[in-house]
Amino acid sequence: MAESKKVITRRDFLRAGTAMAVGDLVGLPLLGSTRAGAENKTRVILIRDKNVVSSAGKIQLDVIEKMLDQAVTTLMGAPDPISAWKKLVKPEDVVGIKSNAWYMLRTPEALEVAIQKRLLDIGVKEENMAVDDRGILRNPVFQRATALINTCPMRTHHWAGVGTLIKNYIMYTPRPWDYHDNACENLGAIWQFPQVAGKTRLNILVMLTPQFHGVGPHSFSQEYVWTYGGLIVSTDPVAADATGARIIQAKRDSFFGKHRPISPPPLHIAVADTRFKLGNSRPERIDLVKLGWDESTFI
Repeated sequence: MAESKKVITRRDFLRAGTAMAVGDLVGLPLLGSTRAGAENKTRVILIRDKNVVSSAGKIQLDVIEKMLDQAVTTLMGAPDPISAWKKLVKPEDVVGIKSNAWYMLRTPEALEVAIQKRLLDIGVKEENMAVDDRGILRNPVFQRATALINTCPMRTHHWAGVGTLIKNYIMYTPRPWDYHDNACENLGAIWQFPQVAGKTRLNILVMLTPQFHGVGPHSFSQEYVWTYGGLIVSTDPVAADATGARIIQAKRDSFFGKHRPISPPPLHIAVADTRFKLGNSRPERIDLVKLGWDESTFI
């Protein structure tokens, strides 16, 4: 994975957060203020491990399992991973694990395995769980799902600005292109579909080797991928995506040596908050808990 010589410092991250706050990143205040009150603050876990990606670029199953366990346990305020997962999913649930299969930067199979392992541990039957992406509308498990686990890698995106947890549900519509207008701002509407509404129990934004820049549709280049070694975990997809977008913006500013806004701006994150009420996008409404690897590259 390519590395720039300049690392992301805490100052870079704070600058990116300030850019978002003034509307430079996603235009938040231009779309109206978010809900007030401390009771609406949502928790986001950012966990990193420098050993999760090997020098050969392979995801380490044992490490990612530990990262997921620590993140979910902290998120749910539980004493152990099993207790934490039991707060999210019931043994009788039918669980669809919405992955992302884009061949250049897919959801790691190791993470999918780790999720399925914990679901089996809490009593979900194997026949009542499935991992899928583009086939979810035809998948019998997803057709009868009572619970969803949403996971995808973050990357810059030609139409949406960034590929996000919010955008990951676009496969629930047979006409994804209907949601490409104005930087895909209405992606949050998909979360109101009956197959989705109220079913998502956990969101896992994969930040192991995110892509921070691209040019054109389906763009991918090793030059713009770096080993960040992180997972962002939350029950709030908007807060998780907003946190990931700030990291991407900070990396762009660091790599290019100047403020280089995500283009197009990821409006769908802000709109998911202000119009569709799916969660909190503003940093002051996010309780960000950072775990694990904490060096100069840690935001």
